[in-house]
Amino acid sequence: MDELTRFKSEEAAFRERWYDDSTALEVCTSGSTGSPKKIFVDKNKMAASATHTCRFLGLNRGDSALLCMPLEYIAGQMMCVRAYTHGLRLVIVPPSSRPLRNLDTPITFAAMTPMQVFETLHHPEEKARLSHIRQLIIGGGAISDNLSDELRDFPHAVWSTYGMTETLSHIAMRRLNGKEASDWYTPLHGVKITLNTESCLVIDAPHVCDRTLITNDIAEMHIDGSFRILGRKDNVICSGGIKMQIESIEERIGKLEADYAITSLPDEKYGEIIVMLHTGLSEEETMAICRAHLNRYEVPKRLISCHKIPKTGSGKIARQEVKKMAMKLSSIQ
Repeated sequence: MDELTRFKSEEAAFRERWYDDSTALEVCTSGSTGSPKKIFVDKNKMAASATHTCRFLGLNRGDSALLCMPLEYIAGQMMCVRAYTHGLRLVIVPPSSRPLRNLDTPITFAAMTPMQVFETLHHPEEKARLSHIRQLIIGGGAISDNLSDELRDFPHAVWSTYGMTETLSHIAMRRLNGKEASDWYTPLHGVKITLNTESCLVIDAPHVCDRTLITNDIAEMHIDGSFRILGRKDNVICSGGIKMQIESIEERIGKLEADYAITSLPDEKYGEIIVMLHTGLSEEETMAICRAHLNRYEVPKRLISCHKIPKTGSGKIARQEVKKMAMKLSSIQ
């Protein structure tokens, strides 16, 4: 059985589960900051989430929707639910880093990860297909400034989404291109956002989640309710009393010649030191790039080589596994 046939069979099985008599569906959390786990989500709340997205984007019956994400995670499941509940025509391709590679069908609406968009932009024919998608939403990871710049002149709407498994995909969006481009997320209808005493985002979205969610995302808010993410509370490195955000360091380093992740190791003098786990970088060139883009406190104290950077099923850096690997390899190298 080829990949397309297998993935179409998975979608057919999911469709059966959606229309059966059960009231909930099983979905895996991504595990970006902890161990992945399976939870059950209410079908009615998934349908409500689909309605909010389709209305926000102005999607209509008969519009085509691209399914190119795994169905064990909420992103893939919600693409199906939007299609089932709003009469969208589902276009199915197996999940890969280049979902538009062999696709000639015009697409109205697509949801992709930053990695998929990044790879697609490096192939002219696929980039052209991407630019013709009327509503493109990107989620599941941080969008770098370079990626945003490449999308800024796209003729149709491109959005960055904010959300998580517990919110049944996104609860806020920000425009990446055109005159409406912004660093600030706008909550969808029915979503209330506040900050707690640690400046972490608190989400009240009763149409998709019965409880108020206190996230680990450090944010700032405008008086109109829009917000932007500064980093994660649990991804803070405190070295010599100076606190630094892992995502901020990675974003400013940018793309390197090999895969890498920033993490920390315990240190007798500083408490923690910043280290870079990588898959085969030149130490001299990498350190020169780091010194050019980071302040002196943020430059990694060590570079640790590994075979592969641990990732979650949805392509995010698995932070806890990266830290464990760095601890193990640091005692060897």
